[in-house]
Amino acid sequence: MFSNWLKTTRSWYLNNYELLIGILASILVFRKPGTIAIILFIVSHLLIARSFKFSKNSFWKIGLIALPFLLDVLFLWNNVELSEGFKHMEKRMSMLLFPVVLIGSPIKINFKKVLTYYSILFTCLLVVLLIRFLVIEPELVSKYLKGIHLWEMGYSFANSTGVHAPALNMHVAFLVVVNTYLVIRHLIESSWKILNYRTLLFLISVFLLLIINTRLAVANAFIGIFLVLFLELFKKVSRKKLVTVTASTLAVLILMVFAFAKAFPYITKKYTTVTFAHMDKVGKLDDFENPEGEVFNSFVTRVSIWKTAWERAQQDIWIGVGAADGKDELNQAYLDTDQQFLAKYKFPTHNQYLDFLLKFGLLGLLAVLLYVLNILWLGWRLQHSVVLFFFVLFFTSNLTDDFLIRYDGITFSALWISIFSALYIKNDCSTSQSIEKSS
Repeated sequence: MFSNWLKTTRSWYLNNYELLIGILASILVFRKPGTIAIILFIVSHLLIARSFKFSKNSFWKIGLIALPFLLDVLFLWNNVELSEGFKHMEKRMSMLLFPVVLIGSPIKINFKKVLTYYSILFTCLLVVLLIRFLVIEPELVSKYLKGIHLWEMGYSFANSTGVHAPALNMHVAFLVVVNTYLVIRHLIESSWKILNYRTLLFLISVFLLLIINTRLAVANAFIGIFLVLFLELFKKVSRKKLVTVTASTLAVLILMVFAFAKAFPYITKKYTTVTFAHMDKVGKLDDFENPEGEVFNSFVTRVSIWKTAWERAQQDIWIGVGAADGKDELNQAYLDTDQQFLAKYKFPTHNQYLDFLLKFGLLGLLAVLLYVLNILWLGWRLQHSVVLFFFVLFFTSNLTDDFLIRYDGITFSALWISIFSALYIKNDCSTSQSIEKSS
């Protein structure tokens, strides 16, 4: 009886493999449910897949994805407190587990199915969360509609989900581009029938992106939309149709942004005068009478942090200061350079490349570059627009934030890069090494 149950369970798991990955990817940004989902997925996968096969190429791919975790292991001795070093290792454990499970497993992945499930589930989940926000924060929504404190809405919505706004918007930017890809594939495969639920999901995801409205994520999403349009249509349609579709998409996006800016004027101010204001005050934020109110989330604050981090990193350029001690050392550098505002709020580096340079020295900088450039290599070899966009998204997002020290960035990148790598490895493998879904 147990044998029959196990066989039935295994058959169900194989037939719903992409759905399970889609569910995992959709809730991954939320720490507690995401952590539970990771544990359940990995344990069930180990029980169902049973056998794992690794080629030399597989080990290289696993090693590249696990590089940040391996740095924690290699430089464990360089932390003042070993227990804190172990905490950082535990935080990045998924960077080893995901590639081992997804690359080593003989189960093949239908990538388009994964993207489809992810698109539907994550978009619907965000809509539910937005409706919940409208109910629990009616005063804030009222202020937003009246044009008062417009900047507050996006961050408050993100905080109501338990996620940092730039992290949530990075996920939403990826969702927008996934929805774009699925719309374009539908158009090509259905002889250009525009009306479809995928178009609605695309428009909803763009609206959500503009609600949260972090600058880099919006810019990345727009780049991704046109990257997907060009790469997916260039070899499959006539130049005339390519121009028509691109122009139509551009017109829709301009109309949406114009309508949004008209309703909420702060967006125009944010993308013009606010972003690059006060650049003469780099490293001199204490000159402001009210830096919290004037430059707390501004670009000049980030540049001041980067300047201090770069100067501190040069003092331990070969081995760094340790994964667990980077933030303390940076905060001490704020005090040493008499930057009281930065010291008060203990800002992290907000730049992953500088963060790893500070913590692990030159080897850390090399590791994070290899980690990110591996995505570009996979995108080029797979010739897939979504994978190429993921490189653009993760490379640029880590210029203004440090997503390899955050759960929502670590798991997000580890899962998707592992999926991309599994696609590449298993496309190179013979079919006899794969578990067929029909078995």
